[in-house]
Amino acid sequence: MEPSAEAEFTRFVTERGASLLRIGYALTGSRAAAEDLVQTALAKTALKWRRLDRRGVDAYVRQVMYHEHVSWWRRLRNRRETTVPELPETALPDGTDATALRLVLTEALRRLPPRQRAVIVLRYLEDLSEHQVAERLGCSTGTVASQASRALTKLRTAMEGVA
Repeated sequence: MEPSAEAEFTRFVTERGASLLRIGYALTGSRAAAEDLVQTALAKTALKWRRLDRRGVDAYVRQVMYHEHVSWWRRLRNRRETTVPELPETALPDGTDATALRLVLTEALRRLPPRQRAVIVLRYLEDLSEHQVAERLGCSTGTVASQASRALTKLRTAMEGVA
């Protein structure tokens, strides 16, 4: 990769890396797997960097991540069980507490009005600024701030007593 393209790619990774990692985590449910997924997607993107339209790079990387995740899932599905000489002595946590928490949070998100839900997703999952969210939703930054505040209050109320 030529130096100018390498600098541009590095800048892209610096700016979007955290967001891509969050998406990877949302897909895989594991930080380590998310890091592997993002690294694989960025490696594939780097190979095609010169030919990519810079306006669509973010979408391209996400598409690579989605396809890679499905490929990994298919490979895991076809893997055979492995045997071990002895079973572990202690039971591993089954994750039901985390699952219950996620279910309650998901239901609380579903109960939010569409605009509040959109603000929460764009602001906290996509990590956009209030100004960027306002541009995407076609409203003022004050509206974004008030909608986020109301939504967070509703989510906190819904999550009381859970955890």
